[in-house]
Amino acid sequence: MKFIDLQTQYRRIEDDVDRRIKAVLAHGQYILGPEVTELENALADYVGVEHCVGVSSGTDALLVAMMALGIGAGDEVITTPFTFIATGEMIALLGATPVFVDIEPDTYNIDASRIEAAITPRTRAIMPVSLYGQCADMDAINAIADKHGLPVIEDGAQSFGATYKGRRSCGLSTIGCTSFFPSKPLGGYGDAGACFTNDAALAKLMREISVHGQDRRYHHPRIGINGRLDTLQAAVLLAKLDLFPEEVESRARIGQRYIELLEARGAKPAGQGGDLNTPAVAEGNTSVFAQFTLQVSDRESFIEKMQAAGIPTAVHYPVPLNRQPALANAIGETPVSEAAAKRVVSLPMHPYLRDEDLTAITETVSQAAVG
Repeated sequence: MKFIDLQTQYRRIEDDVDRRIKAVLAHGQYILGPEVTELENALADYVGVEHCVGVSSGTDALLVAMMALGIGAGDEVITTPFTFIATGEMIALLGATPVFVDIEPDTYNIDASRIEAAITPRTRAIMPVSLYGQCADMDAINAIADKHGLPVIEDGAQSFGATYKGRRSCGLSTIGCTSFFPSKPLGGYGDAGACFTNDAALAKLMREISVHGQDRRYHHPRIGINGRLDTLQAAVLLAKLDLFPEEVESRARIGQRYIELLEARGAKPAGQGGDLNTPAVAEGNTSVFAQFTLQVSDRESFIEKMQAAGIPTAVHYPVPLNRQPALANAIGETPVSEAAAKRVVSLPMHPYLRDEDLTAITETVSQAAVG
């Protein structure tokens, strides 16, 4: 059994992927070719914003967004510790300090009720992460940000395609950022990412920053990076985008079926105690289930039993960012994150899981979690 099945997806779109790649090979515009602009326009329409800037990775999307907002040495950025290293890493790379605010015990997203207490005169932005496939509480976060005159950057690397109160992830804040890493809900065949905004001036800045700070050929009014979206990746993503709405629906259906089967076997929703917890989707949210993540009491034993049954698992994430040696100077104590980090484990999740697969997985999970 595969943790993520990209081969089945490829077989469905093989002709279109091959056609689009061959078109790039034929015209030879491997850097900033026409497919990049076509993809940016399609993605902006999908998210419902005015501007999309394609970049080289989800990590670079965060970096470009913060550079466009002028974040640098001595500044603070409020974020969550329960996420991949890139979120805190890019803050630190700019010389700023990550300020970690703890998470909600059920959604694993940043607890908006704790954000205001973390704001100081050095705070320059709030960066919530929409983890595991669903958005953070963006209305509450935006309200706090507006009160204090702060921009909000949504790290939507895992939530592209999800909705929050009817609006799409990455179109909910000052800047939305996402990743098209191959395992993401919309993934390329290599690294790629994008930034989204309704602010034309910010879009212009981000586009310039992603091409070495250049506003016209060989004229560089600002420092930038080599953060361009590759034309071949744009071509692949265009082929995948036609299929994406169907896959989003499939992910939601599979995630809900997982929950139904597990709770029928005694699992409780996250935040409600017990030896086995299912993920909770907040009211007003839809999830693309970038990961389907449980909590179990004895993770090591659980993983061993699942492996013996031939079912792969993964842990997202075993160490909160405020406990990572590279971010030792960060600010914030986060007991909820640390407790979750000891219990979380992810099951196979992709749009092509069959109902018989889900039955087999959940039967094994219920046995493995008992002890």
